[in-house]
Amino acid sequence: MSDASEPPIEEADVADTAAALDAGALLVDVREDFEWRAGHARGAVHLPMMEVPARLDELPRDAPIYLICATGNRSGRVAEYLGQNGFARPINVRGGTVAWRRAGLPIDREG
Repeated sequence: MSDASEPPIEEADVADTAAALDAGALLVDVREDFEWRAGHARGAVHLPMMEVPARLDELPRDAPIYLICATGNRSGRVAEYLGQNGFARPINVRGGTVAWRRAGLPIDREG
């Protein structure tokens, strides 16, 4: 549970995330490899949750970073972690890839 003094994690719905992505925002999918290959939001980059601490230097500290997983739980934890580590605007995508698919937004698959 987060400390009451910590700011709440910023969230965006999938429609706002898709619009931001179209405008050049960064969308990071933090799911596992097998989940990524099965289908991910078009335009997302893959950075599994467990690799985030070792790869912080690959992420922009001063720009918004939209984070997505399957339902928003893991990406919420990553957003919280990034906020605690000096990132200006980590944004959790509410509902994750499940909501992205339900909204009929474009999905890419690998393999």
